[in-house]
This record gives sequence, structure tokens and C-alpha cells, in this order.
Amino acid sequence: MSNNHYNLQEKLVAGYDIAFDQDGVCGKRIASRLHEIAQIGLTDDNGSNRPGFSQGERLAKQLVAQWMKEAGLSVTIDGAGNVFGRLEGKDKNAKIILSGSHVDSVPNGGHFDGPLGVITALEVVEAWRKTGYQPEKSYEVVVFTDEEGSRFNSGFHGSEAVTGKGNIDEKLQLTDQAGVTFSEVLASVDLSVKGYQQAVRNLDDYELFIEVHIEQGKRLEKENLACGVVTGIAGPCWVEFTFTGQAGHAGNTPMNDRKDALIVASEFIQRVPSIPVTISSSAVATVGKLAVKPNGVNVIPGEVSLYVDMRDITRENQEQVVEKVVEAAQQIAEKHGVQLSYEEKIRISPVPIEAEFQALLAKSLEANNISPYYLPSGAGHDAMIIGEKVPAAMLFVKSKNGVSHHPDEWSDLNDCVQAVHVLKTFLENSQ
Repeated sequence: MSNNHYNLQEKLVAGYDIAFDQDGVCGKRIASRLHEIAQIGLTDDNGSNRPGFSQGERLAKQLVAQWMKEAGLSVTIDGAGNVFGRLEGKDKNAKIILSGSHVDSVPNGGHFDGPLGVITALEVVEAWRKTGYQPEKSYEVVVFTDEEGSRFNSGFHGSEAVTGKGNIDEKLQLTDQAGVTFSEVLASVDLSVKGYQQAVRNLDDYELFIEVHIEQGKRLEKENLACGVVTGIAGPCWVEFTFTGQAGHAGNTPMNDRKDALIVASEFIQRVPSIPVTISSSAVATVGKLAVKPNGVNVIPGEVSLYVDMRDITRENQEQVVEKVVEAAQQIAEKHGVQLSYEEKIRISPVPIEAEFQALLAKSLEANNISPYYLPSGAGHDAMIIGEKVPAAMLFVKSKNGVSHHPDEWSDLNDCVQAVHVLKTFLENSQ
């Protein structure tokens, strides 16, 4: 961990246009809060290191909880460590609108992924307090625990607790890289398995959840737009494919008498990128992990295992990508006379964003002089989990060079503040 003091606030405000400080929104406050969170878990590379259920994540959540209280919100922390700040609406019987994100990070990650969504949601409250506005419907700002999943290689533990999703018995089998169990990790931050299970909320009380998040891509940057409307959150499906040929001596086995599993796998790998584009513009497929056996310099590969990550924003398209990738693997294995086995490791349903909320976000963009632009989310978010129970919407903020999960991750303060104005307009128009 670093002992240096990285001045993120100074960098953010350097090019800020003060004209965006309107209707109670304050760019300097947003920059200051991003900066303060960045100091928690600051790495030698000026990145963020706040794994889920760590003391760093806990301190960041405590800091946000303090800001919530200062903004006049009533604060509660559930058994999963999720922080909720509530602003009472005029109509106590109306359903609640929820907004927020997370403050945990991947190892040596950036300073915007997660915290920006929390701070923008809270900045709306600050603006309302400044202008004396009280919404009709109660509004809650949330900080979800452990979205990234860097602790257990499986994330969304906070939002899953809220929705009651996930098998607690499976979670209790999880261990981190140090061999510490899920229950032990909970105890290390004063949480318990019983409390975690009791964090389920009655989501019938909620009308919608909206999350502001950096894009983690280059589309908005290419369009030179501060923010854009997310059309859906792609659900990942991971399938492990194993091609089994025959190992042999690299010198004594003729080229016409080989069953080289790596050659077969290579043909398959080359085929994979051509499949998603035949289904939709938002479909993607990636080969990201490969294991070769025996993996010797002078040995013909006898077995190759690889993972294909396949995603799209509708279940039908997701299923089509998986079917066509499996079909391609079967055809190529048969062509070369090698064996094929495959196993689905994970499948998460995509979450399409309802047209009603896309349209309302588009109007909110136009009201703030931003041309509506629609784009899918290829990455998972807490909105994906909450969206299975409550209608969800997402607003993406421009990312410099599309960099994410890295110290170079960056969104200009001008774009961040414009996103606050869009969110504020959206929330006010949702009353």
C-alpha cells in the first residue's frame, strides 16, 4: 500500500467549467469526495485497492455514510454491510426510487468505477437540499458491498444479499487467496452469516433502481458525449471446451499422422470472433483462458482446455451465441477427428432496460443539452442483480480511452457533473 498523497481533486478541477455549477450541484464537492475515497487503499501506482469486505472498503463506506448524515439522510447498514441513506418523500405510501453503486475495487484499479455512481446519487440530495426541493417519492442512496468480487472471484455479494439471490451454502464454501472462508471474512468486518441472510429487503417497496457508472469503453468518447443511455446489461455465459487429440513426439510423428489438439483449438479460437456479429451488434464472445497439456516444447499437444465468455443484452441472443459457438466447436472437432467435451460454468441472465426508462433518460439528456446516445453494457453491475427484482436503468459516463480497472481510469469532472444534472432531471421527472 502506498503512503503517498495523490491529489485527484487537483487534477479533476484543473479543466472544470464552473458553468456546470447550477441548481445546487457543486463540481468541487464531487471532486473532493472522489479524492477522499481515492486516498483509502491508494497504491504505489496511484490506483485503488479496496477489495470487498476489506477494511479499506469498510472505511470508504463509513465515509460515505457520514456524508449521507451531513446531507440529512437517515442511514442504515444491513447485515451484508450495504449502506442505505434515505430521504423521505412527501408521499409516504409511494414506492421508493433507489440509486447508487459500490466503493470496492479490483486490485490496483481506478478511482471512478463504483464511487462515481455513489457520489452522483448523493450529489442529487445535496442539490435538493440547497434548493429546498423535496421529492414526492422517497429516495435512497445505496452503497453495495463487494461488487467487483476480487476477494472470492465472485462478486455482487451486497446486491445479492438485498435480493436474496445466491445459495448461502455455496457462499460458505468460498475461500479467498489466503484460505480465509466467507464466514471468517464477514466476521473480520463485524458482519455475520446470520446478518448477511437477514439483509434481504422487500423490493416490492421500490419503483426503480438507477445506477450511474463509467462506460468502460470508447463509444461515448468517439461520439464526444458526456453520457449515454444504457439499453441493457449483458449477461455472461462461460463455457469450458476441452479438445482431446493425441500427444506424441514432435520429431518422430509425421505431419500427416497427428491429432494435435492445439491446432484444432486454434482453428476454433479463430472462428469464435466471427460468430457474435451474425447475431447482434451487442453480442460478444472472448477466449480468455487456455491450458495446453502436456505443454512441452517437443511434445505434440494432446489436450487443450479453454474458456469462452459469451454475452449479449437479451436472453434469446445470449442463447444463440452459446449455441453457435458450441456448434462450431463440434464441427471443428469432428473435422479433425479429435474428441470434444464442454461444460457450462456460469450463466447469468441479461437485464434489458425497459423502453420507458430509456426514453425518460433520453429526455433528461436532451433537457441538459446532450444528444441521446444508446449503448449496451457488456460488463456486469449491481443494476444487473437488482434489475432481476426491480426495474433498472443505467446512465454511462464517458471514459477516457475506455480504460477501466486500472490506475489510468479517468472521467473528466465536466462529464461527471453533467451526469449529475441528467440524473437529477431523471429523478425529478420520475415523481
